[in-house]
Amino acid sequence: MTGEAMGPTDLLLAERACERLIVDLVRRLDLGDPGTAADLFTADGVWQWPHGDRRVEGREALRTYFGSRPADRLSRRVMSSVLVTVDSATTATATSYLATYRVDGYADGLVPPRPPANVGHYEDAFRKVDGEWLFAARTLFLAFGGATERLSAPVPSTSSSSGGTATSS
Repeated sequence: MTGEAMGPTDLLLAERACERLIVDLVRRLDLGDPGTAADLFTADGVWQWPHGDRRVEGREALRTYFGSRPADRLSRRVMSSVLVTVDSATTATATSYLATYRVDGYADGLVPPRPPANVGHYEDAFRKVDGEWLFAARTLFLAFGGATERLSAPVPSTSSSSGGTATSS
């Protein structure tokens, strides 16, 4: 019984809070301080990948994991098709799709286009703790994946008199 005891406004607010967590996590990993991504999880939160039996459990272990990201990594995660299902006033689940563009060895400038390193989806469980929605578990399912490419040389800064529009021949 999805959101059975909740009114439509409370249901909408819960859905939006969970959607925002998904987007905030990606922003922290790509543009912010990756170690703070752990703050979006419950104290016993889990990040896992069934393929390879990889699992990180607990906020402090998550902080260490996210904070260990290489300093020269450039990444952009594209999240889409986010569908949140509110199960109760304190629990919800979601499915969202991702494409991750990622390279190591980045110094500065524009990186030439390349295919994403990973494409798949997440299945999330959320729990409301002390009035705040948090990730209780995040499980990654990859349909396509590969190793992180290491740039062989620093990417030169580029500029274009055509307003930055890329063209191909």
